[in-house]
Amino acid sequence: MDRKTAMRRAGVVVLAANLVLLLAKGAVWWYTGSIAVGSEAVNSGADAVYSVVILGGLYLTTRPADFEHPHGHERIEPFVALFVALGVFAAGVGVLYNASTAVLTGSYGGTAGPAGVAVLVLTALAKYGLYRYCRRTGERTNSPALVATALDNRNDILTSSAALVGVLGAMVGVPVLDPIAAGVVSLGILYTGYEIVRDNVNYLVGAAPPEDLRREILERALSHDRVRGAHDVVAHYVGPEVDVSLHIEVEGDLTLFEAHDIESAVVQDIRSMPEVDDVFVHVDPKELGEWKADREAAGLLGHDR
Repeated sequence: MDRKTAMRRAGVVVLAANLVLLLAKGAVWWYTGSIAVGSEAVNSGADAVYSVVILGGLYLTTRPADFEHPHGHERIEPFVALFVALGVFAAGVGVLYNASTAVLTGSYGGTAGPAGVAVLVLTALAKYGLYRYCRRTGERTNSPALVATALDNRNDILTSSAALVGVLGAMVGVPVLDPIAAGVVSLGILYTGYEIVRDNVNYLVGAAPPEDLRREILERALSHDRVRGAHDVVAHYVGPEVDVSLHIEVEGDLTLFEAHDIESAVVQDIRSMPEVDDVFVHVDPKELGEWKADREAAGLLGHDR
């Protein structure tokens, strides 16, 4: 399955699952009046709305490159993920307000009973499946929007468990646990928003990728027999993908054709990494004296070059 199909299918699956969970929780909430189940229904409602946004965003980001967007449309994805985060924050604040008001006023709502237990257990199981699916697909397709969705689903497992504690507490005669559980749910929602913002801001500000990826870039450049060294290695995010530039040193008596072949081989090797979008390699004659110590490169390799 190609990247476009995998990402769009994931968007449809997540939207369908969240709509089913919204209907199930909404029905239990309407029937019982449980604040904990109600907070989970709000959470699922937010998930459903943002699933629509994600689905639209994934459609846009998987469109092919064109004249105005020669590198494709993948750089839209961090903006989609941040839009999701805004909605997640709004949902978290709303649930926290309702839970706090219920505790302060003593209006604890109704007892959800077995129906509430069943719908929350179903939610936890469904969210675990969605977390595994979205995480696997997001990492395989290098999609920050799907990884953000996976994090949301992972935290939904915890919030569903907290809501379940509240429902069970209300069933055994401790109704205050119901709004307290809703408050815990709200904290989980807010933390999800924080994680999404934290991860996607790096894509927008051109942060460096993880150290292991930078190390692999350098190792690939130096793995070519006729490359004598490398310096000024720069890797940074442009959207969810990585652009790389570096200088390599080669013997100065090589012909222009030979130097060109080495440069092309290094570019092709680094560009074959799934996270990398584009690579720029400058070739220096070793004898020219332009080589300079690169502490970061030496640190990545674990020794001085």
